[in-house]
Amino acid sequence: MTANTREEHLYMAKITEQTERFEDMLEAMNKVVQANADLSVEERNLLSVAYKNTIGSRRTAWRALNSIEKKEEQKQSKNLPLLKGYKSKVEGELNRYCN
Repeated sequence: MTANTREEHLYMAKITEQTERFEDMLEAMNKVVQANADLSVEERNLLSVAYKNTIGSRRTAWRALNSIEKKEEQKQSKNLPLLKGYKSKVEGELNRYCN
């Protein structure tokens, strides 16, 4: 099987954007970037959309978890370790995509 071409990765990035599969879009755009060619304006926009949407949902989740955590700490909830574990998972995903 032959390696996908830059055009195929761009096509898949556009398809995954339309289907709101932003992690897949990010993967496709990273392959375009790895081709070591300068990105066009459209390609830079696609890369930006992929990162923005992949990170944005996780940032929203983290903010909600942070707020819930503060409330649970005040109540000295027995579920606090579960909440902190999940928040840590979201933080790990954020770090993975941002790095």
